[in-house]
Amino acid sequence: MAKLKITQVKSGIGSTKRQKATLESLGLKKLNQTVVHEATPQIVGMANKLRHLLSIEEVK
Repeated sequence: MAKLKITQVKSGIGSTKRQKATLESLGLKKLNQTVVHEATPQIVGMANKLRHLLSIEEVK
């Protein structure tokens, strides 16, 4: 499977509790923090819900 490199580029301040919980689920706690996850449907769905806060790149 492909991997996704997910970086938080905007703050979660002002977001809903649900969006903040999704950020935490992805392992993102700080601005400009980067995590790498397998591109499972669950991770892709979470990233798509927060695409206005994140930068998403595919890693080979």
